[in-house]
Amino acid sequence: MTAVRVIRSEWTKIRSVASTVWTLSLAVVVTVALGMLLSGLTRRQFDSMPARQRLSFDPVFVSFAGMTLGQLALIVFGVLVVSNEYSTGMIRVSLAAVPRRGTFLFGKIAVATALALAVGMVTSFAAFFLGQAMLGPHGARLGDPGVLRAVLGGGLYMALIAVFSMGVAAMLRSPMLSLGILMPFFFLVSNILGNVDATKKIGRFLPDQAGSRILRVVPRLGDEAPYGPWGGLGIMSLWVIAVLVGGYVLLRRRDAQ
Repeated sequence: MTAVRVIRSEWTKIRSVASTVWTLSLAVVVTVALGMLLSGLTRRQFDSMPARQRLSFDPVFVSFAGMTLGQLALIVFGVLVVSNEYSTGMIRVSLAAVPRRGTFLFGKIAVATALALAVGMVTSFAAFFLGQAMLGPHGARLGDPGVLRAVLGGGLYMALIAVFSMGVAAMLRSPMLSLGILMPFFFLVSNILGNVDATKKIGRFLPDQAGSRILRVVPRLGDEAPYGPWGGLGIMSLWVIAVLVGGYVLLRRRDAQ
């Protein structure tokens, strides 16, 4: 089967699964709604904000506050796109139809990545514009220095989160095991390692800690990261490439099951 036919087949599979629509819709709604809520609260409390906090006030990052939960839906999306066929047993049929496993895996990932990127960009721009509207006079404009980079980076960051989850799911095959590792990693382990003084130098090189640097226009006070916004996204991309290679290698070596 040619690569074009594989991509068409994977597109049909993805759009025919109800969980795809629900998870991607949830990513948009949660990210935008929470960003608007926190932006509105920040506007109310801005006048009473300590002077030190105002020095590092980043209106763009405030509007992206919902991405912390929005990425949860993209993790689920990425895992289900790859592991659903293992849990249902359809992987045997798919690999029989597409014996070249690299073509099969990367056809699936290409379609899901394009979809995640489109949703990520829409989400990022919507969160920015609506969040800045809620911030009112304290907001930023798209033409301000570093703002467009952060907004575009927000869409790329969300897409990379989804692709990283696809790579992990390709290695583990089980949706429950994949989610059982990814959820605690992103929402507990990474935050602890990235904020505790003893492990901060290691934690800032984890995929989400490094990648989220692209979302900031104003660096945090005391930020000593040895990379900039694009450097952080580059580090995250290396993590993504690593898990995709791992998924491909294991797919080639294992039986379909």
